[in-house]
Amino acid sequence: MPSAVLLLLAFGLGLVGWLAARGRAWAFRRTAPRGRIDSLPGFHAWYVALWIAVPALLFALAWNAISPALVTHQVLADPATTVLPAAGFERDTMLAEAYAVADGRAYGVFNAEAQALVEPFRAALLKFQSIGLAITVLIAFAGGAFAFLRLRPDFTARTRVERAVMAVLLLASLVAILTTIGIIISLIFETIRFFGMISPTDFLFGTHWSPDPMSTSAPDGSKYGALPLFWGTIYIGAVIAMIVAIPLGLLSAIYLTQYASPRVRRLMKPLLEILAGIPTVVYGYFAALTVAPAVRDAAQAIGIANASTESAVAAGLVMGIMIVPFVSSMADDSIAAVPQAMGDGSLAMGATRAETIRLVLIPAALPGIVAGVMLAISRAIGETMIVVMAAGATANLTLNPFQSMTTVTFQIVAMLTGEGSFDHPATLSAFALGMVLFLVTLALNFIALRVVKRYREAYE
Repeated sequence: MPSAVLLLLAFGLGLVGWLAARGRAWAFRRTAPRGRIDSLPGFHAWYVALWIAVPALLFALAWNAISPALVTHQVLADPATTVLPAAGFERDTMLAEAYAVADGRAYGVFNAEAQALVEPFRAALLKFQSIGLAITVLIAFAGGAFAFLRLRPDFTARTRVERAVMAVLLLASLVAILTTIGIIISLIFETIRFFGMISPTDFLFGTHWSPDPMSTSAPDGSKYGALPLFWGTIYIGAVIAMIVAIPLGLLSAIYLTQYASPRVRRLMKPLLEILAGIPTVVYGYFAALTVAPAVRDAAQAIGIANASTESAVAAGLVMGIMIVPFVSSMADDSIAAVPQAMGDGSLAMGATRAETIRLVLIPAALPGIVAGVMLAISRAIGETMIVVMAAGATANLTLNPFQSMTTVTFQIVAMLTGEGSFDHPATLSAFALGMVLFLVTLALNFIALRVVKRYREAYE
């Protein structure tokens, strides 16, 4: 019985328990004085369903983890395993092939010796799948009987269900927090290893980036200067992209909130926010095939002979278009949240609509607008695909936007997907770059959240 069947069985038994408990709770309402019971029938139903489904699901997950080892252990006790070689890679390969065929994940074995193990694996699978099915049903019935017999008109099912929901929410929060902590710890330890090989000064302030993942000589700190990467990330994501995104996002928000009719707003706002749902790889193709050649031709037309097809301005332009919805949505909500009385008062005192927007609405909504800009910057500096396809891989420290540049994210991908070992400083440099990017992004998000908090305190 596949693990998916055990999960479906647990959910199915939970549904049966839910229906039975709900019917029993309705019977309590018919017989109780004035038809009043402590909790609604739905809470009684969920109480029983949780007692059936949760223990069964936990067992199904645990059984799915341990049953393969039990199956293999039983097969190894079969006389057919005498054809296997001594313990090693070849032996494990034959066992895996036979297991895959028996489980239906493969149609045949590559090693003829493994064919004799298919039937023992099938027998073992059938045995342990039957055991798992039986235990799942028993656990579900035991939990359901325990919960069902506790149901009474005065039973506090609502309190118990809410506690269970709170426990699930707490568990979800802990998973998110522990995942974040794990990522940070891995970055810290690998970054420390990297700085044990390369000087932090050379890394943070060096101007030459050309690590060789295949080099076996002593690490040369002069090749690990990441300043061009930091500059490329800021130049593309925080300068060029924001030059495009801030005016377009802010002006579109002003139009939608102050000038557009309700019909136009209902049509234009979803169309504008569609930009946020386009995959970044599509933006990358658009930048590489359309924007970059156009930028190169335009640069050459005005006399810039060394303009490259892969350029910072091409990547920045497309990246700016991508993050327009971030700026527009935050600015839209911020302007709309400004009390109507402020705008009406300005108009009543003789100011024009443009003056009201410039002198009243924008300053009042500025904290929210700044928060949107900060979130957009943090999104832009973490972008990878557009940079890969449009900006190039050359680490240049230059102000010329028509030259090829690279960013931190591109180099992280290049170092981690290369052929170097994880003990090599070139590979470990990806973790140091990731640590720097994490700290910068964290700082930007922290600033944005602080600004949003201030904005909410002022107008909510």
